[in-house]
Amino acid sequence: MFTLNCKGKLLATDTPLVMGIINVTPDSFYAGSRQQEIDAIIAKAGKMISEGAEIIDIGGQSTRPGSQRITARQEMERVLPAISAILEKFPSAILSVDTYHAAVAQRAVNAGAAIVNDISAGNMDPDMIPVVAGLRVPYVCMHMTGTPEAMQANPTYENITLGIMDFFIEKIDQCRHAGIIDVIIDPGFGFGKSIAQNFILLKEMHTFTVLEKPVMAGLSRKSTIWKTLGISPEEALNGSTVMHTLALQNGANILRVHDVKEAKEAITLYQRYLQA
Repeated sequence: MFTLNCKGKLLATDTPLVMGIINVTPDSFYAGSRQQEIDAIIAKAGKMISEGAEIIDIGGQSTRPGSQRITARQEMERVLPAISAILEKFPSAILSVDTYHAAVAQRAVNAGAAIVNDISAGNMDPDMIPVVAGLRVPYVCMHMTGTPEAMQANPTYENITLGIMDFFIEKIDQCRHAGIIDVIIDPGFGFGKSIAQNFILLKEMHTFTVLEKPVMAGLSRKSTIWKTLGISPEEALNGSTVMHTLALQNGANILRVHDVKEAKEAITLYQRYLQA
């Protein structure tokens, strides 16, 4: 079990946690996660909280394969009002900010976010790790090969799991030296990995437990699911639940999801299975 100190609010992973996704963007890959009007954002957050989400992840920039970058200022204009509005309505909510910009992380945490979720693990902004250390909040450190614009061009690994293990050993050490106390590792499913590589990584994800850090799995409605099944992201809920169950079996402590209720049900059934 791990304990995360989210600005004085403690989250324990004795039961796996659910992080609900709200994208305050016009172009995220799954339309159901996009919310741009404040009332819709508040309603979405309220629904996720009522369904049991322990964390709400607010993202202002799409990082789907081939996505175009926006500036830190544009990102702030999207995420800061959303964070403020959600916390005004739900003051006890634990919010994370999904960003690779240190300036956005700083402003978002000042606005009330309690976790920083960085797809680049500090590689896209060298100020990120020292800034997060100064903020004293948990840091989600994700593996990605390349950048969102080109990461799916030709992802190659000699051994994907060992390569990512080496990456995390180095990043955890970097975070520790900077002063970050709570590091969450995310293998980065779909970020510079082929469908076949994603399945290998999922099957071998338990390997990362030797790092003694909480592991987050972001598989919800991703192309590995819907391309394998020959369907669309909108039709990928059942497949997502299957993948979440496999992730739990292989050591996931946090599921990052679009569909909170179904993820919570998967966790409840998996926990009951372990107790049998």
